[in-house]
Amino acid sequence: MNNIAIKVQNLTVAYNEKAVLENINYELPAGKLIGVIGANGSGKTTMLKAIMGLLPIKSGEVKIFDKSLAEIRQKVSYVPQRNLVDWDFPASVLDVVLMGRINPSNIFKNVTAQDKEIAQEAIQKVGLQDLTKRQISQLSGGQQQRVFLARALAQQADVYLLDEPFVAIDVATENTIIDLLKEMRQNGKTIVVVHHDLQTVTQYFDWVVLLNTTLIASGETISTFQKENLQKTYSGKLNFFLEKI
Repeated sequence: MNNIAIKVQNLTVAYNEKAVLENINYELPAGKLIGVIGANGSGKTTMLKAIMGLLPIKSGEVKIFDKSLAEIRQKVSYVPQRNLVDWDFPASVLDVVLMGRINPSNIFKNVTAQDKEIAQEAIQKVGLQDLTKRQISQLSGGQQQRVFLARALAQQADVYLLDEPFVAIDVATENTIIDLLKEMRQNGKTIVVVHHDLQTVTQYFDWVVLLNTTLIASGETISTFQKENLQKTYSGKLNFFLEKI
């Protein structure tokens, strides 16, 4: 398999003619845990949605393992921000996780015994095996986040795009999720995470993408997550944090 998981070329995305992402170019290596870092409004969520084809692209293109999204969609899994999901929808934990087994090209395919087994394994990996029949509206925020991660696992994708999975969850859940993401990386998966906590970037990620509408930098965390790049990423508004690195 190609060692470049995601290639973005000249990507521009605009809302009402105002560029939210402008002329973005980078290549992300396969089999890495990658953090997308930037201030609010810098284009992080927009970038994930553009990769997933959920927003119109004004110009440029995205390739995943040198293929278009249409060619490889089932191998790409997207976990949106939790606050964008209707958690009152009448579905159990198992129902939601089984959605990861549905192929968009054949949504009427019957759920098989193997699908249920894979879904149960995913639920167990995120530690919700005692809540399989629980309605998702009755879960805590951290449990809801783990349900969506289990759905992504059940899809058995090669590339995972997660939008702020650590927001509004407890430390134990965050540790559970990051341990699972690291295990996925060891199994050759590529995981791209929109992340806001700068204190944990060097602990969590092999590679970072720094955004401020344009691309500030993309590269290995050790060489890229540096003061000069962060000043550009946050327009010089991180003085307290920058004094410590």
